[in-house]
Amino acid sequence: MKLFIFFGGLLLSVSLAFAQTSISPAKPQTKPVIISGAMIHVGNGQVINNGYIAFDKGKITAIGEGTAPNTNGADVIDATGKQVYPGFICPITTLGLVEIEEGARGTVDDGETGELNPDARSLVAYNTDSKVIPTVRSNGILLAQPTPTGGTISGESSVVQLDAWNWEDAAYKTDIGIHLTWPVAIVNNRRRAAPTPGVPQESPAERAQKAIDAIEKLFSEAKAYAEIAKPEVTNVRFEAMKGLFNGSKKLFVNADGAKEIIQAVAFAKKLGLSAVIVGGSESYLVTEVLKDNNVPVIIRETQRLPDRAEDDVYLPYKLPKMLQDAGVLYGLTGIGFWRQRNLPFEAGQSVGYGLTKEQALSMITQNNAKILGIDKTTGTLEVGKDANLFISTGDALDMISLDVIKAFIQGRDINLDNLHKQLYKKWSDKYGLKTDL
Repeated sequence: MKLFIFFGGLLLSVSLAFAQTSISPAKPQTKPVIISGAMIHVGNGQVINNGYIAFDKGKITAIGEGTAPNTNGADVIDATGKQVYPGFICPITTLGLVEIEEGARGTVDDGETGELNPDARSLVAYNTDSKVIPTVRSNGILLAQPTPTGGTISGESSVVQLDAWNWEDAAYKTDIGIHLTWPVAIVNNRRRAAPTPGVPQESPAERAQKAIDAIEKLFSEAKAYAEIAKPEVTNVRFEAMKGLFNGSKKLFVNADGAKEIIQAVAFAKKLGLSAVIVGGSESYLVTEVLKDNNVPVIIRETQRLPDRAEDDVYLPYKLPKMLQDAGVLYGLTGIGFWRQRNLPFEAGQSVGYGLTKEQALSMITQNNAKILGIDKTTGTLEVGKDANLFISTGDALDMISLDVIKAFIQGRDINLDNLHKQLYKKWSDKYGLKTDL
């Protein structure tokens, strides 16, 4: 069976390698583009009906209601009856780091061995030729944060734009943060060997505290190293952590429980670090702590069951609204890599549980941009920002009506073809079915 899985994965990886050869990264914008007649969702809560948006050399130059004041020399796209959105941003993902989860280990490059890898850069492992990327891009997700996994300190992440020849081209903002998994006291219910007589046994809480002590020791040493102007001996791990102490990098902490969130926030405050909580299933219980310390939360997908059997079954759907009402900055991600294509629908799910549509949109545009530190250049459709946007025939947060017909990254007209569309067209042609793909 293992041999079968291995060769199956190998054949699949080979077949993927020869697919989508016609999909090349777009060329730089060469002339002004104006989209007119559309409903424009700015991303900050504002909606412009029957509006226009113009961009040139990759930057938005004008946006407003009515007719564009100057169309001379521009490509004009009539988007009457359609909707324009900022490109969605997906944080905390293994997109581009994983291609086939099972049976093809050579396509999985999302983590290093060992527990402490602050110097492991996910950016250099990012695969721009991943066949998953175009399927995600086709749902309006134009930027992402490929993130390392595993260990206590997984490594550092960057933000990439999803249309590039290589990781250097893809880099949108490099090395923005380091990822830490906060220890939690977990009771292991699996059958264990009998304890050795005379040897004291550690409780889950004691093991967790020991791990926290090790983290505090490591970060204290890293801070001391960062304060040395010219260290006699270079420590690559501490070099990677320097940005945490000068404010150029954020500390992304995986923590779900209320206790762990409080511990992580106190830890970051003690060392003067800019922290982001990732997961935060129980963040609604500690909103005052998060707000008072200006710590944002990146929620993991809404379309799931709660962590505990005694929780409200609709809690994941309600969590964004709870954080919104508490004044906590929050964003949203999905799980893994290919499931990130559902990001807009995960956001849309929260609309039925209290958020407005524009608040749900902001969760995966403006809010995610703020948390990742890229809000000065993207996340909303405003003059001077990058032209990262797309046109949909319907509501982009609705699975039924989303239909991305045009997408632009820094003004470049992106090819929206993907392997799924190619297969759909192939078999539609076989059976004589009509398709507009």
